[in-house]
Amino acid sequence: MSNKTHDERAVNLAAQAVELVASGRAEDGSRALREAASLAPDNPNVKAAFLKIQSDDSVHALQKLCVKFVLEQDEEAGKEALNYLDRSAQVPGNVATECLDLAIKERKIKSKDIQDGIVAGLLRESVVAKGALAKLLLDGSTAAFEQVYDIGDKSANSIAEIVLQPSAWSKQSNREKVEADVFQLFLAKLLAVGHDDDGRALKGIARLLATDAGRLHPFIDEEIFEAILCSLDYRQPAEVRSQATLATAKYLEISGEKGETYLARFIPSHITKGHGEDLVLAFSAAAAVFPLVPTQATALFLTEGFLPSLIPLLDRKIKNEKVEQAALNMLSAACLDSGCRAAIKKHCLPWLRLVMDKGKQDRPGLAAVILTKALYLTVPANDSSGNNAQEKTEVNSLVPMFKKLLADPREANKQSSIEGLAYASLQPTVKEELIDDRLFLARLMASLKASRPGATTIFGALTLIDHLTRYLPVLSEEQKKMNQLKAYASASKSDAKPDPLEEDAVVARRCKAVVEAGAVTTFVAISDHLSPASTAVVANIMLSLTRTPALRGTIAQQGGARLLLMKYTAITGLSDIDKQARRAVAHGLARILISIDPTLVFPAAGSPPLTSATRPILSLLTQNEAESLEGPRDLLPTFEALLALTNLASAPSDEATVVIIRQTLGIIEDLLLSNNAMIQRAATELVCNFMTSAAGIEIFADESKAADRRLHILLALADVEDSATRKAAGGALATLTCYEGVIKGIVAKERGMEILLGLCTDENHEIMHRGLVCINNIAQMQEPAFEQARKKLDDMDAVGILEDVANSSTNKVMKTMAAAIVGALQA
Repeated sequence: MSNKTHDERAVNLAAQAVELVASGRAEDGSRALREAASLAPDNPNVKAAFLKIQSDDSVHALQKLCVKFVLEQDEEAGKEALNYLDRSAQVPGNVATECLDLAIKERKIKSKDIQDGIVAGLLRESVVAKGALAKLLLDGSTAAFEQVYDIGDKSANSIAEIVLQPSAWSKQSNREKVEADVFQLFLAKLLAVGHDDDGRALKGIARLLATDAGRLHPFIDEEIFEAILCSLDYRQPAEVRSQATLATAKYLEISGEKGETYLARFIPSHITKGHGEDLVLAFSAAAAVFPLVPTQATALFLTEGFLPSLIPLLDRKIKNEKVEQAALNMLSAACLDSGCRAAIKKHCLPWLRLVMDKGKQDRPGLAAVILTKALYLTVPANDSSGNNAQEKTEVNSLVPMFKKLLADPREANKQSSIEGLAYASLQPTVKEELIDDRLFLARLMASLKASRPGATTIFGALTLIDHLTRYLPVLSEEQKKMNQLKAYASASKSDAKPDPLEEDAVVARRCKAVVEAGAVTTFVAISDHLSPASTAVVANIMLSLTRTPALRGTIAQQGGARLLLMKYTAITGLSDIDKQARRAVAHGLARILISIDPTLVFPAAGSPPLTSATRPILSLLTQNEAESLEGPRDLLPTFEALLALTNLASAPSDEATVVIIRQTLGIIEDLLLSNNAMIQRAATELVCNFMTSAAGIEIFADESKAADRRLHILLALADVEDSATRKAAGGALATLTCYEGVIKGIVAKERGMEILLGLCTDENHEIMHRGLVCINNIAQMQEPAFEQARKKLDDMDAVGILEDVANSSTNKVMKTMAAAIVGALQA
């Protein structure tokens, strides 16, 4: 067709477009204008029609922006369209489909990123647009896929998302048919270039496999799986490797023996070829699959002759840095398994030492990490005999190198440093060397703060700090005997004796150094991007740090209490690790609140409120599920929780007391009757502090059966052997005897008045004072309660007993009080 004919056709279409828009058919008008622009973009009539339609108020704002972006190549209009969609603004269905049609059919757009964003935005925000693309895929999967896939990464992702959304399809059978077609088209894209350089095809493959692997995995044959494995090449961008890892994991999970066979053929066949490129692919794949299928990867690694034949091959390729790096990655991953570590120790140590000595860039550091894992983790912790002592010495000698690498600006060297030290710090002597190096500690905290969210160095650094601060577990006598028997059975007496550098006093010194290095402020700074695993490690560290009472004020000052409270709320998982982390967080918070004024952390007018601390601490009053299965209950968390609750109950406001009573009164009653004297004492002291609250008094004084039962328990506690428990029970009774209902309850008990008089004769003046207050309260009581009590007191010769106190006590206050009470009773 001639240019003149093109112009004539374009002018006619432009005129039609103006008429269609004016008649309310904006979608048809836009389509006509787009065709006119494709025929004669520079024709003045076409431009005039474009300007007229742009000024028409009946045309939707987003449609105007998309037309301007596509037909005039106006980037600013495209950016405005993106902003419109990012605001999640409502888009009418006809506008969305017109804009989508406009964006995906125009091939000559220069700003591909903007085009990609607009298409993805329309498919994200508009249900109608999703349905429109679903229809295009159903009518012709290949053509529609190619159109959208070529636009960009976001658009390609949208294809997979829409294929997985049942709401976008009229029939499930249609969705499943298109899903299979689209999955095969993604696979074809992967094979077309051998490597999916931007991971676009792999994203689609991984996304579809993750959701519907059962239906889709048969489409993956050995050639395709090899292409996926080749994408695990460590030289590929991280995004590509991550998508390949997801696809590999899901395929191996669902395909069973078939996938394992493909994998078992891929790695040896590439190693056998002996070319540098093949070795890189084989080692990279092996490194990636170790965490995914450790059993199969270990079996392959430990195949007879695998490692012995590998080392000569590596020696010949010593100048090939890419092969060296890939081999190191594989050996590092293989260290997950104890058998593989032993094999590495047997066959690879000379080569690793050579890399440490001659290697370049970050490879010496990684070789040192592998050497540390292979040597240290294959030697029992307390075995210092023969070659094992030499191997530990070699590990210790690597510590200065690791510390130096921490100061290296390259991320890979920092990672090697932290990982190597995390393993080396299992050795007590290494812990002491690190804790005495204040410059190292400062660098470690700075490295943690500077870590990007999700960085592997975060977990490694936290694990290192955990090793530095971890106390040996407190063992029962039975557990100690079992450990001794195990040590004798293994013919290693050293196993029965803990290292002196692991004694509590030494660990406490290390904890102090870690706090002084700013660990708590560092944890607060990175708290928002901690993974669940990292959060669990922080919980253990904080539990260790708060064990020393002298550090608790500093920890609270640095934000430790609020950090623990926030993490308790954030940990919502139900796994054993999550439950243990929540308990450790709660325990650490309880320890802080034992030693400081709660209102300093939770001021009356501040946020969060004081009552927010009660829920975590109350959770410690019940037994840990794991303990009920593993052995005797550890009562320390319960004891320290009671102490913390006692402190909370002493706050000026009684809100915390009300919450404690409402949520755990039954549990506290049980703890008052505990066989453990320390638990019983702490529970009684908590009840004593309840007396500052009307709610606390009511549970004893409302004359109900439950109140009578509690009063009976409290009287019994005022007569136990432990003086601190008697003092706390007496303190509570000193308040309660101001109430007539309580006095009636005491009088009704067979030994009630006897126990109160017993307090008056206690050798401890504080307990004596509480008893005298109780009797004085009764003496001041009006009829008829006093009459019933007087008879009891007369029967027990209370006047004579109190006169003896007045005459014999060496405390002037006690003498005066006793004399005054005698006068009141005789009046």
